[in-house]
Amino acid sequence: MASLVEYVMGSIGSIAGPMAASIGESSDTTRRGLEGSASAILCGLTERSRGDSDFLHRILVLASNPANSESALSSLLSNPVSGDSPLPELAAGLLPMIFGSRVGALTDAVGQSASIGTDKAKTLLSVAAPLVLGALGRFVRNNRSTGSSLGAALLGEAPKLTSFLPAGLTSLFHGADTTPEMSVVVPLQPPAANRWMWPVVILSALLLTLLWFFNRTRPPVHDTVQDMVPGTVQTAANAGGPAISGLGDFLKTRLPNGTELNIPQFGIENKLLSFIQDTARPVDDTTWFNFDRLVFDTGKATLNPSSEEQLNNIAEILRAYPNVHVKIGGYTDNTGDPKANQTLSEARSKTVTDSLIAKGIEPARLASEGYGDQHPVADNSTEEGRAKNRRIALRVMQK
Repeated sequence: MASLVEYVMGSIGSIAGPMAASIGESSDTTRRGLEGSASAILCGLTERSRGDSDFLHRILVLASNPANSESALSSLLSNPVSGDSPLPELAAGLLPMIFGSRVGALTDAVGQSASIGTDKAKTLLSVAAPLVLGALGRFVRNNRSTGSSLGAALLGEAPKLTSFLPAGLTSLFHGADTTPEMSVVVPLQPPAANRWMWPVVILSALLLTLLWFFNRTRPPVHDTVQDMVPGTVQTAANAGGPAISGLGDFLKTRLPNGTELNIPQFGIENKLLSFIQDTARPVDDTTWFNFDRLVFDTGKATLNPSSEEQLNNIAEILRAYPNVHVKIGGYTDNTGDPKANQTLSEARSKTVTDSLIAKGIEPARLASEGYGDQHPVADNSTEEGRAKNRRIALRVMQK
């Protein structure tokens, strides 16, 4: 069968006509907009899937959904405007899942690249997303893909995207800035002897730009399980300083209310933001996120002042998303008296909750519970495992 990219781009020809009539643009303009939309989505999928097994799993679940069938894809292709295909509904959360808060920037970039208005660009994206998802479904079915093999396939097809990604869409991957060091300088007339190198230069520049964009702005890695960074035993790092082991570099992230946070790429703040912003991820009883820079006095519920930086960040996130309610859970290892461990876990979770209340978060939005040595995430027979089991975690109860 054709590759994923070739199938998506080849299918655009059959829907460009109906979509052109729907938005009142020429077929050529509409085709450019659809190609730009689909190539940007595929680029986003490729970069987000790099080293992110949780993201790949969620994409695989969407692609394997029974509703994502061959008949659903055929229905979309035969009537993209008002057909009965379930794919548009199934793909409704795909763009936020990939681009997070940058969906608006994506829409603007598509509109600029095709010289159409924002509303029309939004319409084309609303068709390109289910088309890409339908093609992913076909690819997964035909190749019996796993998460890792799908990720490898996406990376393998990245070079094919260079001929479809319009130059205007580079503004998306540059963010709002036009940073000189990120600009691609193109000679107007490269020497004929070096023309064979030109596709390599373009591809390298595109991939570097994509990596820069996603490392700078994406909502980071989505974890649905306890992460492996012990939440109550690490020394907190100075905000804005170098990367903490296991947490990645600190990145500037702007919240919807305009507040800017400086948070680590793989820390609880980014994971929490990603979960809140992802409309495709429902609230459940099992998705917990571990604090990674809280420090308690040994055997006590007293927080070290270095914990304030992370608590302030969590409070700012809750302020920016006033509908979100969370639960704070406290855990210990299994050493010592179980009753004392239970009491300590309850006291520590309450301390964190009280700290958030003191920072202006309404008590009705918060709950706390101690679980003692229940629900270990590591082997209590080793010191490393016990350190991981001593933790404070957060669960979203309402978005």
